[in-house]
Amino acid sequence: MSDTTTEAPANTELDAVMAAAVKAAPVLAATTPRERATWLRAIADALDADAGTLVPLAMRESHLLEQRLTGELVRTTFQLRLFAEQLERGAYLEATIDHADPTWGMGPRPDLRRVLRPIGPAAVFAASNFPFAFSVAGGDTAAALAAGCPVVVKAHSAHIELSHAVARHVEEALRASGAPEGAFALVEGRQTGRDLVLHPDLTVATFTGSLYGGRALFDLAASRPTPIPFYGELGSVNPVFVTAAAASERADAIATGFASSMTLGVGQFCTKPGVLLVPNGAGLEPLVAAAVRETSGGPMLAASISDGFFAGLGTLAERDDVELLTGDPSRADVPTPTVYVTDAAALLAHPHELLEEHFGPAALLVRYDSAEQAVAVAGALEGQLTATVQGADDDADAAALVTVLADKAGRVLFNGWPTGVSVTYAQQHGGPYPATTAPHFTSVGTASIGRFLRPVAYQDVPDAALPPALQDANPWHLPRTVDGALVPAN
Repeated sequence: MSDTTTEAPANTELDAVMAAAVKAAPVLAATTPRERATWLRAIADALDADAGTLVPLAMRESHLLEQRLTGELVRTTFQLRLFAEQLERGAYLEATIDHADPTWGMGPRPDLRRVLRPIGPAAVFAASNFPFAFSVAGGDTAAALAAGCPVVVKAHSAHIELSHAVARHVEEALRASGAPEGAFALVEGRQTGRDLVLHPDLTVATFTGSLYGGRALFDLAASRPTPIPFYGELGSVNPVFVTAAAASERADAIATGFASSMTLGVGQFCTKPGVLLVPNGAGLEPLVAAAVRETSGGPMLAASISDGFFAGLGTLAERDDVELLTGDPSRADVPTPTVYVTDAAALLAHPHELLEEHFGPAALLVRYDSAEQAVAVAGALEGQLTATVQGADDDADAAALVTVLADKAGRVLFNGWPTGVSVTYAQQHGGPYPATTAPHFTSVGTASIGRFLRPVAYQDVPDAALPPALQDANPWHLPRTVDGALVPAN
């Protein structure tokens, strides 16, 4: 997917889908937030009602366990309903009114009113590892529909039957709720995904997946005659730093927690802790090895993912500065949880090679010699989705790491584990490149709606011509900022 041709070949089916999305866009933009909240709840209700069919189907295609998928479906419908609540509150529009003021300190001020509005037809690339929550009706789709954007989902080949089943529920729920035709569509195929990013009517795209695939699509989005925003979540090793104080207080708990988090979902989480940095001589290595040996592997999501995992382990095994701590890197149908070990000096000498993401149940344990060397490693990191510090109370080493890691990651954890991304208001699931292509935004939580909105300011526009969010009567009953002061919803 490295070719960056700027003209998409003819794709009649996709052209029809995009024509319907373009037709639906102004209708969607004109709907009230409360109307769209009704749509999202209808989708959630439909998915919950068919859990007995959808979960077994997801199990068969993804090889994930029933408990995991049942919880993931709950997360999916929860986030749909959470966006519905966000719409009804209305603050996401950031409606702001500055009345005309002839005495304004910078000279006479015109009447200025600013609000966020839908950006237009959106492409959502479904992810392989979350067949519900990051797929057809996942967070990106929920956020885009909440914003008022038509959505075209590119299905992931790892769970194509489930994608069609979920898409039918989305389409039927939208239709029954009065949403316009063209508000949602599902497409599939690698070439169709490329064509979708290049389609002249597309205005924004989101992606969760590999660095290679996401970067190729990002380059396509930038190569268009009219570039579009591309919000890609691409890769992260999610380092965990253990301070000397933490190692002396709770080494066993740290080893057990790491092993559990590293192997959760067969290590196929974008937030899997892939690098564990420990004080040299603290005795954590045998504890980690024993804890990892108590875990088990399992079938991976797809053959291509399994191929990539074992190829990556083979690259590590060939290095002179890396040793096998535990596990079996040889090719097998069910991968063995595997940990390699090296030291901080080697990592600092070869950061790109040793900090490569291994999507699956594998990690690299890194010994460091001093708190200063740990901080140096933190400073050498590329962008991460998460970074974790296992520290102690009043731990100066931990505080120094937190300060540095805040420049490197979208979420900094203290005495926790990065797997498990709460869907809430303050969540940030993003980070500097290569974790994502847009570190200012999140793909989890209610703030993700901002990726599908753009600000427009109206200057001296008559009240009748303003969007409802900015009209003096406030017909949508929104909280607004008026002349610098927050005015609650009326």
